[in-house]
Amino acid sequence: MNNKIQTAISPTREEDYSEWYQQVVKASDLAERSSVRGCMVIKPWGYALWENIVRALDDMFKATGVKNAYFPLFIPLSLLEKEAEHVEGFAKECAVVTHHRLEKGPNGGLVPEGELQEPLVVRPTSETIIGDSFSRWVTSYRDLPLLINQWANVVRWEMRTRIFLRTSEFLWQEGHTVHTTRQEAIERTRLMLDVYAQLAEAYLAIPVIKGRKTALERFPGAVDTLCIEAMMQDRKALQAGTSHFLGQNFAKASQIKFQTPEETEAYAWTTSWGASTRLIGGVIMTHGDDDGIILPPKVASAHVVLMPIFRKDAERPQVMAYCDALARQLREIPYGHRKIGVEIDDRDIGGARGWEWVKKGIPLRVEIGPRDIQRNAVFVGRRDMDPKEKTSIEKDRFVAEIVRILDEIQGNLFERALRFRQAHTRTIEDRGAFYAFFTPKNPEGGEIHGGFALSPWCGEDACEKKIKDDLGATIRCIPFDGAAEKLGGCICCGQPGIHRVVFAKAY
Repeated sequence: MNNKIQTAISPTREEDYSEWYQQVVKASDLAERSSVRGCMVIKPWGYALWENIVRALDDMFKATGVKNAYFPLFIPLSLLEKEAEHVEGFAKECAVVTHHRLEKGPNGGLVPEGELQEPLVVRPTSETIIGDSFSRWVTSYRDLPLLINQWANVVRWEMRTRIFLRTSEFLWQEGHTVHTTRQEAIERTRLMLDVYAQLAEAYLAIPVIKGRKTALERFPGAVDTLCIEAMMQDRKALQAGTSHFLGQNFAKASQIKFQTPEETEAYAWTTSWGASTRLIGGVIMTHGDDDGIILPPKVASAHVVLMPIFRKDAERPQVMAYCDALARQLREIPYGHRKIGVEIDDRDIGGARGWEWVKKGIPLRVEIGPRDIQRNAVFVGRRDMDPKEKTSIEKDRFVAEIVRILDEIQGNLFERALRFRQAHTRTIEDRGAFYAFFTPKNPEGGEIHGGFALSPWCGEDACEKKIKDDLGATIRCIPFDGAAEKLGGCICCGQPGIHRVVFAKAY
């Protein structure tokens, strides 16, 4: 007798996490692979989710004084070469434009013609091209601070791609700021990291660890890189946002200088910070289950779907009128940065209709039939509960309490994710236990291993590299809130530890 629980997604997370992820993306109708190698098409349900993330993040940026602008997609190679360390970090991922037109070749096909005098790099990030503009915008200390963000696409020619997590082209924002002093730039770097943490926890319901990257993991050309790290359900880490203190490196490369109050000339101090559509991958992998995705209400593509039920054509007008009136009522209710988003699905496809919305992760599913109308009620299912669990609620009460219900779902998702991270985070000081922790429990089922290890590290690059070579685990961050405690020996070499760091396998 087969007692296996039937789920909407196959395989399950435990059976094959990587394939589960691909199937969830497909079943949820968020995105699909493009015919262009390594690229994705973000479908309306997925793009609505991104728009809501953008709206929340953009408002938080502007509250700190940041303004939006837009800069070119193409970067002259000569500009990129001005920052040698930065270029080296991205060189193998750069797409390069060398010709400016196509013409018919001898065999009738199209061939590139019109070689450019200087190759153009399709932006992998924009420090150099933005720095070029900033060098013209900044002349005096009175022009500073300069706080700019752009919403854009970038291209990084990835060898191995996965929708949302790592694609050759993706959407993101990149902030770039210029300051008169080192301390002001450092404070801005930390402020923007706090903004990312607020987005992750308050909107995406993803608990994160804030910390500092090691020198090996630092952004190319940066003096310091701060990050937020989250645990996914396969216990790997996802870097969900970074903020970089660039010192004067890029200012010197781009000649961003200003006249001081004392009428001397000084190089500026700069920062950059970014987050991308990989956040959607984080939402999927943090909250998804074996029935599909679960969308946190604060950023959900829509909040509620109304599903009219009628067995006779004569019942349709009454049921649809009831649904339309309820939709109008709900759409007037403010929630977060917008109003309640309502879908009405009147397709006659039986039980498949409800399961489609379960897989798409909408927070609330509401069924309405003639009997519900007689009782002035609705039949409600919540995505944070078993799909088969539904409750009849008086309609006016449902309208009055929908914000509370959505907030409850939001809170439940965060607490569930936090409990999961805590359950799979261990303080480890024994080398044997450390290596065992990162050995997959079921190598055939998606490499699910221990999780986050909080372990001592001596600060040497060689030890960091050895752990990565041996286990595929990296130092995700040096946490800001590390306890002031006496550390044991480095988990790799045994020499005195100087930091307790987060080791994990990562995306």
